[in-house]
Amino acid sequence: MDRIRTNSGVLVVLDHEARIPLHRQIEISLRDSIRAGRLPRGSSLPPSRVLAADLGVSRGVVVEAYQQLTSEGYLASRAGGYTQVATGASRAAAGLQLARKTPPRIDLSYGRADVSSFPRAAWLRATRAALASAPNDLFGYLAGSGVPQLRTAIADYLNRVRGTLAEPGQIVICTGYAQGIALLVGVLAAAGARRLALEDPSSRDDALPAARAAGLEVTGIPVDHDGIRVDLLRDSGADAVVLTPSHQWPTGSVLSSGNRAAVLGWAAERGAVVIEDDYDAEYRYDRTPVGALQGLAPDQVVYAGSASKTLAPGLRLGWFVMPEHLAEPMAAAKIAADRGSPALEQLALADLIARGELDRHLRRMRPVYRRRRDALLTALAQRLPRLQPAGISAGLHLVTWLPPHLDEATVVEAAARAGVGIEGVTPYRISHPGPDGLIFGYATVNEHAIAEGVDILARVIDEL
Repeated sequence: MDRIRTNSGVLVVLDHEARIPLHRQIEISLRDSIRAGRLPRGSSLPPSRVLAADLGVSRGVVVEAYQQLTSEGYLASRAGGYTQVATGASRAAAGLQLARKTPPRIDLSYGRADVSSFPRAAWLRATRAALASAPNDLFGYLAGSGVPQLRTAIADYLNRVRGTLAEPGQIVICTGYAQGIALLVGVLAAAGARRLALEDPSSRDDALPAARAAGLEVTGIPVDHDGIRVDLLRDSGADAVVLTPSHQWPTGSVLSSGNRAAVLGWAAERGAVVIEDDYDAEYRYDRTPVGALQGLAPDQVVYAGSASKTLAPGLRLGWFVMPEHLAEPMAAAKIAADRGSPALEQLALADLIARGELDRHLRRMRPVYRRRRDALLTALAQRLPRLQPAGISAGLHLVTWLPPHLDEATVVEAAARAGVGIEGVTPYRISHPGPDGLIFGYATVNEHAIAEGVDILARVIDEL
């Protein structure tokens, strides 16, 4: 028996010595594949001429098999001469879902930009331009640092709007911040780092699990209205620290000028690395933007940014501006991880930045987010005046501290039952206790829904 998997991508089993005609064998093989789900509804079959050549039979044999299966309803001929599977389960009906669970009716939780406003037309033009102009070698295996066009565009953009001192050769493109911080932690551990300091509270999704996976000890350093407590950082014995100095996550505090100098002084004395997560720097509403810490000490500070808040997290593009001595190890770690991020997306983003489309998109989105923030502040002032907001002048979220008689977890759970999604501060604490609070994200909710959500939350709190 000759078992033949054709170059056209369909498995057909033929036995040239059997008494069963060849066209019947093709029918049976294809029918069994359709029934078993190996050929789901909507799958395109190869043209009869191609399948016949691959199987070494005449075209008429394949045509006869196709015609029989069409008459039985298994196949259907489409415009243009295509033959497709017409029955069975389709891939779309297989229960595939997005990873994110269904959000509540009014979702005031934090974590997303408004992806419905993604500049699709501009991105399409950028992708077409990238395809038209990209040299062939950019579609081969690339250096771990990323395509030169994007690194140059990122350096120019950050130096212009964030006050960095970035050189294209110091930038490593990663699959988002999450991958970049994991790679960086591994590089630091390999260089001898033993302890990583994190702001307390801070995100628990990226640096914390990466550090523990790399065998580093993690210590939380409390923050106050001036940012991280540098006096406690000095006593921590940390070899590196992750900061959100322009808009601390989640409290919204800004690292004061005195603390900026103190952090850099500590890093210089100890030979430590400061990792600056500039996660929402593009959104400033009530004050002058705060320049990046990296611009003050590029040899001590790793600057981390991504497209997640500016464009969409689904792009999975992030960038790390490395001190010169760490750039090559970081690029090598990226190569070892996945051979580099996709070239076409990098080229498209480079084109988007170079043509000013990213700046235009941000100019469109800032007033949108500001109106939503203002609607949230107005609703809180009217319905929940006891909850004093903080961190309101920037970003895509704010925090309110709860009175002592209100339990954070109870409020969050009761709000969820009422159809309002909101988060508490406590899950983001690492080792130091602090007051209960609520984190409000306003980026993806319109003004009417924000007012309704706060109204529901007010009734929930009144009942508690």
